[in-house]
Amino acid sequence: MICLSQKRWFQIMVFFILLFLLIWLISLTDFIFIPVLQILGAIAFPMIGAGLLFYLTKPITQLLEKYKINRVVSIILVFLLIIVLITLFIFYIWPIAQRQIYNLINAAPSMFKMVEDFITYWQTNYSEIPDQVITSINDFIDDIPGHLESIINNLFGFIGSFIGQVFTIVAGFVLIPFFLFFMLKDGEKLAPFITKIFDEKKAKNIRSLLSKVDHVLGSFIQGQLIVSFCVGILLLIGYLIIGLEYALALSLFAMLMNVIPYLGPFIAVAPALIVGAIQDPTNLIWVSLIMIIAQQIESTLISPNVMGQVLDLHPLTIIVVILAAGSLAGIVGILFAVPFYATLKTIIVHFYETYTESKKNKKDALI
Repeated sequence: MICLSQKRWFQIMVFFILLFLLIWLISLTDFIFIPVLQILGAIAFPMIGAGLLFYLTKPITQLLEKYKINRVVSIILVFLLIIVLITLFIFYIWPIAQRQIYNLINAAPSMFKMVEDFITYWQTNYSEIPDQVITSINDFIDDIPGHLESIINNLFGFIGSFIGQVFTIVAGFVLIPFFLFFMLKDGEKLAPFITKIFDEKKAKNIRSLLSKVDHVLGSFIQGQLIVSFCVGILLLIGYLIIGLEYALALSLFAMLMNVIPYLGPFIAVAPALIVGAIQDPTNLIWVSLIMIIAQQIESTLISPNVMGQVLDLHPLTIIVVILAAGSLAGIVGILFAVPFYATLKTIIVHFYETYTESKKNKKDALI
């Protein structure tokens, strides 16, 4: 047993030494990998956009095929459905949301003025407010011009960078339909193409891995987007009931933020709380109550039926992964952290299970 344990530790050490050696060699040959990464970055946007639409529309094409409808015809019907939904959004929803966003931007100065008046009112009651709080407020107010200057500088930098990427973005949108068409048409041919160079037993193992990854990604993308849509609708209904201003714009913002697991709902409710408090202080209670009800409905009825426990990730793990990815890659890291981690976990668990089973029979080993 001691010899086996020492042998196992030696194998682990060798693995990590080889891994770090590989990373070091890659860093030395970055002149090879940087052009490859630039090429991948150029096609990343249409690939990711088409991938999201692929997992959203795949169940529809499969449903149509069950009714003996040709696959190409099913794909055409899916494209027509997407066009209809985009048209309805542009002509019926976006004008209202755009008007509310415009009004909200115009009302922002008066909102800031009300907040400033509220802070000034508090400052007149020095006996009721700790000196540390007053000092922090004064420091924040003094730093507002610097913060605004920094925001403006970053904004102009962002605009310049955005203008430089307009062509790439437009080209990406043009390519998304083509990528989506071939994903829906030939997506099932990927696994046989990858596994055709392996013998049947190893090919079956790799097909099993690809199926698990496909299941995890599909469940997360479909589930998260459907859950976000349902939460946005529930919040819109609640905001309209209490007469909250800019209800549609705030609901669309909440719908987008709910794509981020766990942290998204807290970000989503912040603007609604601010707008509600300025409109009527009692709205703080109503907006909070609406958000709690929407999240309870989502967590008890929608998520279990849509996503289930397919990811099998602890909430604390998800929060740590999101925070780490956000610090490394910003908003892009936050959006893709959970599916990337879930996919990586699925691959590692699969290879570990394959390794443990291969100890019984060396022929079952992938490597």
